[in-house]
This record gives sequence, structure tokens and C-alpha cells, in this order.
Amino acid sequence: MTGTDTTGTGARTDPSGTRAPGTAPRTPLRVGLVGYGLAGSVFHAPLIAASEDLTLTAVTTGNPERAAEARAAHPGVRVVATPGELWAEGAPALDLVVVASPNKTHVAVATAALEAGLPVVVDKPLAGTAAEARGLAALAEERGLLLSVFQNRRWDNDFRTLRRLLDEDALGEVQRFESRYERWRPRPKGGWRESGAPEEIGGLLYDLGSHVVDQALVLFGPVVSVYAESDVRRPGAEADDDTFLALTHAGGVRSHLYVSATTAQLGPRFRVLGQGAGFVKYGLDPQEAALREGLRPVPGAVWGVEPEALWGRLGAGESPLTGGGTPVESLPGDYPAYYAAVAAALRGTGENPVTAHEAAAALDVLEAARRSAREGVTVRL
Repeated sequence: MTGTDTTGTGARTDPSGTRAPGTAPRTPLRVGLVGYGLAGSVFHAPLIAASEDLTLTAVTTGNPERAAEARAAHPGVRVVATPGELWAEGAPALDLVVVASPNKTHVAVATAALEAGLPVVVDKPLAGTAAEARGLAALAEERGLLLSVFQNRRWDNDFRTLRRLLDEDALGEVQRFESRYERWRPRPKGGWRESGAPEEIGGLLYDLGSHVVDQALVLFGPVVSVYAESDVRRPGAEADDDTFLALTHAGGVRSHLYVSATTAQLGPRFRVLGQGAGFVKYGLDPQEAALREGLRPVPGAVWGVEPEALWGRLGAGESPLTGGGTPVESLPGDYPAYYAAVAAALRGTGENPVTAHEAAAALDVLEAARRSAREGVTVRL
């Protein structure tokens, strides 16, 4: 599948996966979505449906209420109870499988899809261990199939803006990177994400931690040592809900990463300190909130834009909260770019936007963090 033009038209595309001027429309790639919970219904299904190069063909869920929701939100979609019903039809009926089921099922479902000859996107975390992630990568490479990981936070407005500042060398040599994904949820919501059962791969370290670690690796490269503190703070909670990681990168940058559900006063999303200047950004990218409210990205329409009051500030010598620094306009958030890149990779006109090997490197860090917190030691990689 990878590297082929499934339309047979030979239509040219640019790296974003959009059709080049003057070429004929292409038949969209057919997508089967496994899971229609939070990840499937709020993130994947809307973003797939918004793509001009993809069409949501089938949804797998054994929950009758979610099945009804899927049919209502995506008229004409075929709903089946188990992933096996998708594999029974195999590659001739689908061009891509997206795995948005609970974490503990990721490896088994992705393996079955690859063995059925189908390219796969898997929601983060790809697996519970780096070894499992590398096993999936090897299987995909053996079969010549795309295996991509949905690390959507690479397309957050704040992260895109910070990458631009670093590319422009606006901060000078970076010394410390602080990243926070904090919430105030004093009472557990329940469900598998907050389960303490090891097989569920729950807790914030593997949930939000997958995002902040991935971003740190993208920005500053490999990690040589990991120190972590991980706690279960809330009454009735089973899994970690307040976790801190300190990473030392091979290039010398130190990353301090916070993920928490118990933060009564939220800190800055990013605080990045360089030899020449610092960048501080408060507030979360607006795309998740928009998707949860039922808004959808439409080609050519405004999406992922935040008000000027939330722009970060760049400067030195004074706190941004007292007027220090210069406002930096945030680039728009762009989750649709992920699936545009996946479509381009499937058609052979672009690269896999997030590889399984990148996900495995992040899992190396998460596993080291879990050991560090448990044993009270710094773990070298």
C-alpha cells in the first residue's frame, strides 16, 4: 500500500497531501476506525471526515449508544462490533486502519491489522513498552506497510510557534525547557485511563506524559538521563495523577516536564530559557476544546486560532506577567495536518509524520521515568 497511487490516475500532490492544481480529483482513501470513545469520536473521526483525501468508511464499537452516535455524526458509515469484522474484508475494502481503542488493546489490534495487510495509525501511547513498539515497527517494515502514531500535540499552536522561534534562533542556545500539561480535577472521573491495573496502561505518565516527552524529544533530541517523581494524590485515585520528569538531553538541554490533574493554580504551558532570551506561553491550544464542542475544521476556514491575549511573550529580565517581553503571535493549531501527512505518505508523496521508532524512543523515557519514580534513582539511557 505504501508508495502507491490508489486511484491509478498518477495525480501529483504536494507534501501536505492536497491535490496539485490542474489535476483530477482523486478517490479518497477509505478508513476504518477501531474505537469510538473519547479519542475516536472527538479526535480521529472528525479529523478524518475533515480531510479531502480520506473518508471514514467503517467504525468498530461494541457499545450500542456509541454505534448510534457514530451513525448520526457520520451518515453512511458502516458500524461493526469487532475489529475482526474489518479484517475479514481485508485490504480490498480499506486503505487505512486507525486504532483509537483503550491503551491495552493497541498492540494486539495494530498487529492484527498489519497482518491483514492494512496500514495503521495508532493513538498514543503506541504500546506499553518500547520493546513492543519496536516489534510493531519491525512487523510494519517486514510487510511494507505504514505504521504511524497519532502525536497530535506536535500540531498545537504553542508547539508550532516555539519550533518557529527555535528555527529562527530567537532565544539563543536553549538551556532549560519547561513544559506543563496541568489540570484541576480534584475528583477522579473513573474509567480505564485512571485505573491502577498495570495492563490498562493508565495514569498521567503514559497519557499526558506521552505528549510532553514526545515534544521534548522533537525539540531537543535524545535523552541520556531521566529522573521522575510520580504520585497518586486524590482520594480514591488508583493511578498516578501528579508526575514530574527531569530529562537531560545529549545536547545539554534540561527538560522539566509536569503532568498533573491536581494543580489548583496552572503554570505556564511553556517556559523556555535561552542564553539570549526566554519564551513564556500560558494556556492550552484551542483545538481540543473546539472539537469537544462539536466544531469541525473546514478547508479554507479559520481553525486553531487563539486571541491575542493568550499569545506568548519573548524577552529577558522581567516576568511576562508584569509586562515583560514582546508578544509573539501564535501560529494556528493544525491537527488536520497530521492526517494530510498520513494520506500523502500512503500515496507515496510524503513521509510518515510520526514513526513507530520515534514512539519507541519516547517509551524508553517513560519506562525510565516509571523506574526512577519507583526506586528513587536517576536512570541513565
